[in-house]
Amino acid sequence: MAYALVKAAHLLAVVVWLGGMFFAHFCLRPAAMALPPPQRVPLMATALGRFFRAVAASIGLILVSGGWMLWHVAATTKQTGAAFNMPLEWLVMAVLGVVMVLIFGHIRFALYKRLQRAVAGQDWPAGGEALTAIRGWVAVNLTIGAVIVLVVMMGTGN
Repeated sequence: MAYALVKAAHLLAVVVWLGGMFFAHFCLRPAAMALPPPQRVPLMATALGRFFRAVAASIGLILVSGGWMLWHVAATTKQTGAAFNMPLEWLVMAVLGVVMVLIFGHIRFALYKRLQRAVAGQDWPAGGEALTAIRGWVAVNLTIGAVIVLVVMMGTGN
């Protein structure tokens, strides 16, 4: 029962992160493009700030829950006397997940800071450049996230 609850929390945190990236990239940004830069750039900065706080919490939950599930399966397997061999799709998920976290760190702590400075200085061209860079890295992370979901779904079904 505990494993199922932890797995559900893990999956819901993934949904928040991936779904939010999809929404921001394919829905919010195109709609905001109709606004002039003095309205669009602050709107996007505010929306992204809220989203990044949710992603940070999701990442914490994903890492803790993923680590716990891995530990639980390994410990349970060892109790039977068998050796634990992590499935390939779990390894792919873990490695690519860490890559996604690193990319998020770059977006949040470098590119978003640049966006915040542009908004504070009302430098709309610099804000647009920061948003373009953020959009590019979000597209990369969304693609990696989709690959992870496909790899895990095509795996053993765990």
